[in-house]
Amino acid sequence: MGLTLEQFATIFMLTFALFLVVVGVFTTYFGSGKSRKIGAGLMIGGLVLGVVWVIISTWFMGEPMIPIDTEFVELIKQSILVIAAAAIGALAAIGIFLLSIMKS
Repeated sequence: MGLTLEQFATIFMLTFALFLVVVGVFTTYFGSGKSRKIGAGLMIGGLVLGVVWVIISTWFMGEPMIPIDTEFVELIKQSILVIAAAAIGALAAIGIFLLSIMKS
């Protein structure tokens, strides 16, 4: 099964939005002053981007918002699982990196 352009774009945009939120949380937590505001903006921007992408891509499918095409729902589910797996792997690697740096 090949990946269509629409599927690639959806996975890309949802991953981008998720990591904007993650980076925003990181920046807000560890930053100070102006960088905390930037982090909050990244979080909000990521959330808005993700929601807007789902709404826009649903409109382009020509389907009403409810019910959503089951193939699109499956794509969103698979995208979330792929993104979650990538995020868990990345966070584990970053955690090991930080642990090794802090212990040395």
